[in-house]
Amino acid sequence: MARIGIEETLSDVKSALQEKGYETIDLRQEDDANNCDCCVISGQDKDVMGMQTASFGGSVINADGLSANEIVQQVESKIR
Repeated sequence: MARIGIEETLSDVKSALQEKGYETIDLRQEDDANNCDCCVISGQDKDVMGMQTASFGGSVINADGLSANEIVQQVESKIR
Protein backbone atom coordinates (compact mmCIF):
# COMPACT_ATOMS: atom_id res chain seq x y z
CA MET A 1 0.00 0.00 0.00
CA ALA A 2 1.15 3.54 -0.70
CA ARG A 3 2.93 5.71 1.87
CA ILE A 4 1.27 9.08 2.37
CA GLY A 5 3.00 12.01 4.07
CA ILE A 6 0.61 14.08 6.18
CA GLU A 7 1.19 17.47 7.73
CA GLU A 8 0.74 17.06 11.49
CA THR A 9 -2.26 19.41 11.74
CA LEU A 10 -4.36 17.13 9.51
CA SER A 11 -5.23 14.42 12.06
CA ASP A 12 -8.70 13.81 10.56
CA VAL A 13 -7.15 13.18 7.14
CA LYS A 14 -4.54 10.90 8.67
CA SER A 15 -7.27 8.83 10.36
CA ALA A 16 -9.33 8.62 7.17
CA LEU A 17 -6.32 7.41 5.15
CA GLN A 18 -5.35 4.86 7.81
CA GLU A 19 -8.92 3.49 7.75
CA LYS A 20 -8.44 2.88 4.01
CA GLY A 21 -5.24 0.96 4.74
CA TYR A 22 -2.66 3.58 3.78
CA GLU A 23 0.59 3.92 5.68
CA THR A 24 0.90 7.52 6.89
CA ILE A 25 4.07 9.42 7.71
CA ASP A 26 4.04 12.61 9.78
CA LEU A 27 5.70 15.43 7.88
CA ARG A 28 7.88 17.24 10.40
CA GLN A 29 10.85 18.06 8.19
CA GLU A 30 11.73 17.92 4.50
CA ASP A 31 13.39 14.49 4.68
CA ASP A 32 10.15 12.90 5.95
CA ALA A 33 8.66 13.19 2.44
CA ASN A 34 11.50 11.30 0.73
CA ASN A 35 9.90 7.84 0.73
CA CYS A 36 6.30 8.93 0.30
CA ASP A 37 4.18 8.36 -2.78
CA CYS A 38 2.05 11.42 -2.08
CA CYS A 39 2.00 14.26 0.47
CA VAL A 40 -0.94 16.17 1.93
CA ILE A 41 -0.34 19.68 3.26
CA SER A 42 -2.70 22.07 5.02
CA GLY A 43 -2.02 24.92 2.60
CA GLN A 44 -1.71 27.38 5.48
CA ASP A 45 2.04 27.68 4.97
CA LYS A 46 3.26 27.46 1.39
CA ASP A 47 6.76 26.54 2.57
CA VAL A 48 5.65 23.67 4.81
CA MET A 49 8.46 22.18 6.89
CA GLY A 50 10.77 24.92 5.61
CA MET A 51 10.79 23.35 2.15
CA GLN A 52 12.01 26.17 -0.04
CA THR A 53 12.73 24.01 -3.08
CA ALA A 54 10.61 21.46 -4.88
CA SER A 55 12.71 18.35 -4.23
CA PHE A 56 9.77 15.98 -3.73
CA GLY A 57 8.97 13.98 -6.86
CA GLY A 58 5.50 12.73 -5.88
CA SER A 59 2.11 14.39 -5.85
CA VAL A 60 1.33 17.10 -3.33
CA ILE A 61 -2.28 17.72 -2.33
CA ASN A 62 -3.29 21.02 -0.77
CA ALA A 63 -5.99 20.21 1.80
CA ASP A 64 -7.16 23.81 2.19
CA GLY A 65 -10.97 23.89 1.97
CA LEU A 66 -11.37 20.14 1.39
CA SER A 67 -13.01 17.53 3.61
CA ALA A 68 -11.11 14.43 4.73
CA ASN A 69 -13.14 12.31 2.28
CA GLU A 70 -12.35 14.66 -0.62
CA ILE A 71 -8.66 14.42 0.22
CA VAL A 72 -8.80 10.61 0.36
CA GLN A 73 -10.41 10.63 -3.10
CA GLN A 74 -7.65 12.88 -4.44
CA VAL A 75 -4.94 10.68 -2.92
CA GLU A 76 -6.52 7.60 -4.51
CA SER A 77 -6.67 9.25 -7.93
CA LYS A 78 -3.03 10.43 -7.70
CA ILE A 79 -1.51 7.09 -6.76
CA ARG A 80 -3.37 4.86 -9.19
